[in-house]
Amino acid sequence: QVQLVESGGGLAQPGGSLRLSCAASGFTFSTYAMSWARQAPGKGLEWVSGMYSDGSDTYYADSVKGRFTISRDNAKNTLYLQMNSLKPEDTALYYCAKNLGSSFYGGYDYWGQGTQVTVSS
Repeated sequence: QVQLVESGGGLAQPGGSLRLSCAASGFTFSTYAMSWARQAPGKGLEWVSGMYSDGSDTYYADSVKGRFTISRDNAKNTLYLQMNSLKPEDTALYYCAKNLGSSFYGGYDYWGQGTQVTVSS
C-alpha cells in the first residue's frame, strides 16, 4: 500500500535551516507529482510547495518563496524540502502528499503522518 514517511523536522532557531525528507513506497513515485503542506497550531492547512513528477515545474507559496526549495530523487523515491532562513511563523506540522497525477494541480490522495518543525530562539 502507499506509504509516505516524513523525517527531518525538529527545533531550529530563527534564520536557521532544516531539510525535510519524505520516503515514498507502494506506488510508482516517478509518475506522480508530490507536494508539501503544513498546518500551524490553530490554523488551516497551507499548501507550501509542489513539484511535477519529472521535476519540470514547481510551485511555492508566497510565504516561503525564496527561502524553501523542493526537490525529488526519483531513483530513491524520496521528496525533499530544504528550508532556509526559517521564521517563527514557519512553525507547523509539515506533511508530504502524493498528487493524483503528474501535475500538482490535480489534488491529493495520500498523506504522510507529518513531521513537526518548530522555529524558536
